[in-house]
Amino acid sequence: MARTSTTKKTGGKQRSALQDVVTREYTIHLHKRVHGRSFKKRAPWAVKSIIDFTQKAMGTSDVRIDPKLNQAVWAQGIKSVPHRLRLRLERKRNDEEGAKEKLFTYVSHVPIARSAFKGLQTEVVEAE
Repeated sequence: MARTSTTKKTGGKQRSALQDVVTREYTIHLHKRVHGRSFKKRAPWAVKSIIDFTQKAMGTSDVRIDPKLNQAVWAQGIKSVPHRLRLRLERKRNDEEGAKEKLFTYVSHVPIARSAFKGLQTEVVEAE
């Protein structure tokens, strides 16, 4: 039998991330991401897991974290990371000269009450 080439059909156009300058709000469950991690590595691991989550959700490898988000992660110390955080992910154009990527994602913290996470879903935020 002759082998035939097996190519996947995507069923339409390729999605271009360049057109998708968008802002979304997500709730990230940090508790499950740092579970089992040793105490002195929990907050640094949480920051890395926020970066990994952002890269997967927004499709950009260049992720920049707001200092207020870093303070929110570290607010209870290195070993007591908040269970959940509400994040605003903004995919923006990179206007720097000689930039490797055309887009970057800016991650900021959305302050919310501890008991208000129930029922929140991912939302697309309209540009201001």
